This record gives sequence, structure tokens and C-alpha cells, in this order.
Amino acid sequence: MQHGQVGAHPRVGVVKFASCDGCQLTILNLEDELLSVVEHFDIIDFPEATSARSAGPYDVLFVEGSVSEPAHLERIVELRKRCRTLVTIGACATAGGIQALRNWGDHDAFRASVYAHPEYIHTLAKSTPIADHVQVDAELRGCPIDPGQLVELLTALVTGRRPQLIDEAVCMECKRRGVVCVMVGKGIPCLGQVTQTGCGAICPRFGRGCYGCFGPREQANAAGLARYFEAVGDRTTEDVGRLFAGFTAYSEPFRSMVSDLGGTRWARGEGAVEAAPAGGGDARN
Repeated sequence: MQHGQVGAHPRVGVVKFASCDGCQLTILNLEDELLSVVEHFDIIDFPEATSARSAGPYDVLFVEGSVSEPAHLERIVELRKRCRTLVTIGACATAGGIQALRNWGDHDAFRASVYAHPEYIHTLAKSTPIADHVQVDAELRGCPIDPGQLVELLTALVTGRRPQLIDEAVCMECKRRGVVCVMVGKGIPCLGQVTQTGCGAICPRFGRGCYGCFGPREQANAAGLARYFEAVGDRTTEDVGRLFAGFTAYSEPFRSMVSDLGGTRWARGEGAVEAAPAGGGDARN
């Protein structure tokens, strides 16, 4: 397949699956950098920005959202064939997103409780990340993605180098910014020790524990942190499991913590709809 011509700007597409469009909006919100991006790339498909459509081929394809319905299965395979470099953007595309919490529940029960005619809703029993179905060349995590990491990736693509996306914990960002540890100072549970940085430690900066939006960092010792949460504070095992049941719950090792500790009631067969957590937030109050 012929992609971009020699000397031409890389042909870029931005597509979505099951998502809120927040990561696409992050691209539009680059503000000062957006004009430079347009100068170096030919954006041929971007539903959030233009009504112009293109079936490719693409030199770079940014994919937002998780695979959540039967049509997605065929579409992502076809898109993979049409692009040279596939980049997943956001927690939905990289980890299944908040909608992946249904993976522990009764899919049919959820559908019947929400929709008057569930027979019209064609969804898969599980919401899964893009990498579960096709090869992914790079990923930008977060809910939404970090503009700085996006600019770094785009710069690397233009210059032909490897993007410098640092693998470190959110705690390191807190240290650099002089943020007092919410676990030490306030006794608030925080996933910063096991979560990939990229958000600028925004939750700890405002006195809240990290929710794990950017997913587990490499070799994250989630089990060790879970044991600490159980040992300190008045928390049940289920409460601890719920701390990991957020935006990136379906990524290992967070997934194991949710399952092993009963982070969702339906994981233990105790009900479904009424127990659905909102990103694990109520477990932190």
C-alpha cells in the first residue's frame, strides 16, 4: 500500500470508537501549537474538526475510544491495514475506559435497565482497548491525554526520532512541584505510586488522591499498595478494590486488584446495576 508521497507532509487521521471525544478536543486545544501542527501534517480525517472525510491511507492514525460494539471489531482491523503508524489516545483506547467497568457485570442486565428497547442496542459484553485487537505502535494515556505528551509525540514523528515519554510515577511530579503527599499529610488513599505520570499531579495538587487516569506504570506494585491501604485506615477489602476500579481499571495490575479484592459488588455476584461505581470516586470520600 502506498502511503504519503516522498517529500509530502504525513497524512494524519483522527478517528473514534466508544469515547467522549475529550482526547480529540485536547488536540484542538493545543492553541499556539495547533498552527505548527497543521504546517507539518496533512490532516485528512478529523470528525471533531472538519466535515471532510477520508478513508485513508494514513501515515499516522490517532484512535480514540474502546472497542465496544460488533461493528468496531471489523472497523479497527480495516483501519489498521490503512495506516502506517497507529497511535491510541486516552484511557478508553489504551485501557478500555470507564465503560470497561461493565466487564465485571451482567451486560444484558445493564442494557435492559438503561434502555426501553434493549434489543436495538448492539454492544459487546466487554469494552476492550484497541491493543487487544490490532498492533498499536504508540499510545498516549490519560483521561484526557496530556497536551505536552501529544506535542512531544508529534514532534518525534516530524523529526523521525523516538518520542520521549517518561515512565515514572505521579509521585515524582508531586515532588517536583512541591506538593505535600496527601497520603502522608491527610491520610487520603492515592494511586500516585503506581500510576504513570502525565497529568501534572492535578488531583494531589488540589488535595485529592490520584485516581489512576493514566493507568499503571511499568512494574507497578499495585498489590503492595493495596496491602498498605488495608493495613492503614478503616477500609474493607472491597473498599480497597474499589480504589482501583476507575478510568483504567481493566489494565493490569489494576484489573487483578479489582477482581481479587471484590472492587465491584457484581464481581462477587451480589447485584449489578445499583452497585456500579462512578470511577471509584465514592471510595475516596
